[in-house]
Amino acid sequence: MSAAVHSPGPGDLPETIPVFPLPGALLLPHGRLPLNIFEPRYLNLIADALGQGRTMGMVQPVHAEPDPVSDTAELYRTGCLGRITSFAETDDGRFLITLTGVSRFRIAGELESVRGYRRVAARYDAFAHDLQEDTGATAGRSRLLDAVRAYFRLQGIDTDWAAIKDASDGALIASLAMTCPFEPREKQALLECPGLIERGELLTTLMEMAVHGSKAVAYGAGH
Repeated sequence: MSAAVHSPGPGDLPETIPVFPLPGALLLPHGRLPLNIFEPRYLNLIADALGQGRTMGMVQPVHAEPDPVSDTAELYRTGCLGRITSFAETDDGRFLITLTGVSRFRIAGELESVRGYRRVAARYDAFAHDLQEDTGATAGRSRLLDAVRAYFRLQGIDTDWAAIKDASDGALIASLAMTCPFEPREKQALLECPGLIERGELLTTLMEMAVHGSKAVAYGAGH
């Protein structure tokens, strides 16, 4: 008789997590985010995380910050927990990692920093559905694909259209939201969408606004 498989719930996720504040970087549940780590404090974070469950949180600073982000920068209250699923060390001491999104979290409070990096108390209660991949469909896929074509032309982005057409709605929306060069506040809005349908609608709208805005500028420049 086989043993029952335990599905992780919010209570199985770490209550205390290190966080990496990075403007414009979006990690979504079940998405994959490659990172090039070179700052000493975040090299410490990765080294510690590898020995402590391989988890860390991605968050964004609320206000525009110089690079690197200051230790006192105000953070958005919602971030995403990721698990380090690939890791390599370069000859010059950098870490190349891939984070796979697990669940969004809300910051319940900030804790004392460790070895230069920030830590928070995380709550996952509002995002229990993140642990199961959203396999639903969006009613606006054709509109989304039209917006993607126009937006990619505007940005000069080449892509594999066959792969886009074959991708599920959830995978497509997550990939586009994470990789498109939106403003940090737009990335945060995508993160905080309740679910797939809302995220797909916002993603489509952001791309349509960018395309329409560029057309308006071009029209104004010609008159």
